[in-house]
Amino acid sequence: MVYGLFRRNCLTNRKQHRKETGGFHMALILDKTEQKIVDIIDAHRNEIIAFAKDIYTHAELGYKEYRTAEKFASFMKNLGLETKEGLAVTGVKAYLNEEEKTNVSLALIGELDALRIPEHKYANPETQGAHCCGHHAQLAGVIGAALALTNEDVKKELDGQVVFFAVPAEEYGEIEFKNSLTAQGKIKYGGGKCELIRVGAFDDIDLDIVHHTGDKDISIGSHSNNGFVSKVIRYKGLAAHAAGAPHLGVNALNAASLGLSALAYQRETFRDDDHVRIHPIITKGGNLVNVVPDEVVIETLVRAANKDAIADAAAKTDRAFKAGAIAVGASCEITTMPGYLPALSEKADESVLAAAEIAAQTSEKDYQIVQEDTHAYSGGSTDVGDVQHLQPVLTFNTGGKVSGLHSVDFDIVDDELAYVVTAKIFALSTYRLLRDGAVKAKEIVENYQPIFTKEEYIKYMDSFIRTETYQ
Repeated sequence: MVYGLFRRNCLTNRKQHRKETGGFHMALILDKTEQKIVDIIDAHRNEIIAFAKDIYTHAELGYKEYRTAEKFASFMKNLGLETKEGLAVTGVKAYLNEEEKTNVSLALIGELDALRIPEHKYANPETQGAHCCGHHAQLAGVIGAALALTNEDVKKELDGQVVFFAVPAEEYGEIEFKNSLTAQGKIKYGGGKCELIRVGAFDDIDLDIVHHTGDKDISIGSHSNNGFVSKVIRYKGLAAHAAGAPHLGVNALNAASLGLSALAYQRETFRDDDHVRIHPIITKGGNLVNVVPDEVVIETLVRAANKDAIADAAAKTDRAFKAGAIAVGASCEITTMPGYLPALSEKADESVLAAAEIAAQTSEKDYQIVQEDTHAYSGGSTDVGDVQHLQPVLTFNTGGKVSGLHSVDFDIVDDELAYVVTAKIFALSTYRLLRDGAVKAKEIVENYQPIFTKEEYIKYMDSFIRTETYQ
């Protein structure tokens, strides 16, 4: 039996969307494979939710996601999939239908890392990490999709390779730690997808589907975001007794304070349309209250909407911090590393939109679907933008949360929407893109105009890598 023109509550018609979508839509008729996918995911609902909650309560930070990666890899191996591990330190790829990879290769991407928010009620006491950005929901969606797509009746309908891809370090924090990995030769870039591009982990992928936790029930497509570069600013002064002989010292904290003040005065020089955001933190501010601080360390991201604006803001940031050092006679070392490229807006894909409609109509609750406003803008950043510069990426969001992303009060309150619906959209989108000779996926790939080749991308990223000293 198919769901046809009714939901489980036996309604024959339902309003599928709010007015933002351009009108009301009738429910879709499921074919037997779509019905199979829905039934499998529904049957494994508790397993998917349990997986999500385990990751949620064992959060790990970027390039340190060893437990999370192992759990994901073990799940894929138990499904009988060939699995590659240790990609860009902790990344994992699992392959379905490898024999079809020359036709088209589609990746379902989930991010492994969390944020350092030790005050969160579910923060991991060992790592101080908390999944306040919903990456655990992505992983739950990917493993739920894998449960359905590896079913033999479903698998045989897929005319392309599927890659279940768990990627590290989307959250660009702990800059000094990542720079230390660079110094050890373990990575070159701080962003996980950036590093995966560099080492060739995206070379066998043609098309990607990504997800994020959002404010609406279900949204399809994406708006644009800022790109950025990262900086570590290290002021060096001279220690002395803070009360007995301050004249013998050089106060690095005073230099940093002046640098931060000079940076604030740059604000009026930034164009509104460039969406510049610079948000430094002091990670080291002195050692003892009665000692003139001889070393102060600042970390910051310099964000903007385009490459030229990033370069301009980065130069002004350096100038401001240099001024602080000159003013008090300290030295200032600035290490710059590439961050992320600006994310690109993307219209709602019809296959993903149809998958969302099926996921909504086969759920108990009346979830609403909207298409993202492609003209909207976010000051935040994601390394999904880096992938977009090389290959097509299809995006959807699901809700189920309370409070804002990256906030201490973030929590999942609707398991069905956050995890199960996410899994359905991942799986149903894959089927719709890869059925019938993968005609839909091929069309997207063939019509996509990449901005960079892999080699051009690496050259661009490397152009930001530098350490300069001012004194």
